[in-house]
Amino acid sequence: MKENLTDFINRNSHLLEDELKIVTAKFHLQTVPKGQLLLKRGQAANRYYYIRSGALRFVYGADRELTAWVVLPGEFFTEISSFKHRTPTRFNIEAIEETELYYIDRQDMEQLYREIPAWQEFGREIWESMAIRMIDEIIRFQTMTVEERYLEFLQKPGFMQRVSVRQLASYLGITPNALSRIRKNLRQ
Repeated sequence: MKENLTDFINRNSHLLEDELKIVTAKFHLQTVPKGQLLLKRGQAANRYYYIRSGALRFVYGADRELTAWVVLPGEFFTEISSFKHRTPTRFNIEAIEETELYYIDRQDMEQLYREIPAWQEFGREIWESMAIRMIDEIIRFQTMTVEERYLEFLQKPGFMQRVSVRQLASYLGITPNALSRIRKNLRQ
């Protein structure tokens, strides 16, 4: 059941076999139907997640929906600003499609950090990787044209099949009509 979670942890940590069993026993499976919120704006994040299948998007703003982030299978995440400071989140986290994920509660994660040094190292490595991804996203947004960023998304396996045109346009910071024009121009 937890094979892909176990594989992910093995690839990103130096846990001993018995430590791995202790860690994976703390994770629980959750299914989030398409369109349902995993976390609602105003709630405090208190879990870490690993996506087994499906996809989620971080939605910012009440009046105008802005897709700020998309999380795909094989990613370990939380809404870190809410989680770290124990404050209400500014985002809705919505399932783009039916999503299966594993979660671990804050207190279990912190207990494992205290008891298993290799798990603390795992956490540091994961957040360093996430920080690099976020920095790369910011740089792409500031240095690449919308067309270049769109073409980059075309290279991500399965991404375009998961995200609607409206969600992708929002993620790119443009209107759906502008995205349609870009797609039309690139086909010519």
